[in-house]
Amino acid sequence: IYEDNAKGKLNDDRFAMMSKTYEDEQAQLKVEIVNLQKEIEVQERQIEDLEQFIQRARRYTDLTELTPYALRELVKAVYVEAPDKSSGKRKQRVHIEYDLVGYIPVDELIKAEQA
Repeated sequence: IYEDNAKGKLNDDRFAMMSKTYEDEQAQLKVEIVNLQKEIEVQERQIEDLEQFIQRARRYTDLTELTPYALRELVKAVYVEAPDKSSGKRKQRVHIEYDLVGYIPVDELIKAEQA
């Protein structure tokens, strides 16, 4: 567009408007690049954490009893909900937050596998 403006094919007002549009677009693209780079870093970190968790879990494939060492190495936290006695039977939900990977929705995975 600069050459067209210099040759007189594009008037100064139109050139200024198009230049501003290009500059605005370039600024938006720079912001988008930064955001995408941050997202890539987060995803790469998640992949590394998942790979490390899988390596840890492989050590315990033949585990018949949960040892304190295995628990510390694999589990970050255990959350136990208040008991529900509405059905006449006492039921309690337990949520396990695994180290490095967080909460794994086992119920949803089982349902998806059965479907």
